[in-house]
Amino acid sequence: MISVTRAFLKRMLIKHKALFFQEAQRMSGFLYLLMKQRNTDEKWTPEEKKEIKRNLKILAMYIPILIIFLLPGGSLLLPVLAEVMDRRKTRRRPPNSDQPPVSPPKKESPPPELKSEAGENLSNGG
Repeated sequence: MISVTRAFLKRMLIKHKALFFQEAQRMSGFLYLLMKQRNTDEKWTPEEKKEIKRNLKILAMYIPILIIFLLPGGSLLLPVLAEVMDRRKTRRRPPNSDQPPVSPPKKESPPPELKSEAGENLSNGG
């Protein structure tokens, strides 16, 4: 039952991910605070949880599924929200860990365009 609920919650959050980031970026420090536990392996303090919930209350006006995090016991689901909203492919290593961080595979970038002093593109022969 828990895995079904978690899967449903993840699907709904992914569906609204773009809107979540669009609105969350307007809130100073919210994304940093939300990702604190994933980035540093430190638990949120009661004050930080209150701040997260205060911001989620505002976001819930745009994304109603976020109301679930405001219900009693909703704090237990905050790590699921942080996991779904994390843009990285892998977690950062904790600061005191001996293991090196696992980095995502690098994508090859196209070669930069060469331009003359007049601003002409030289890479395509022109």
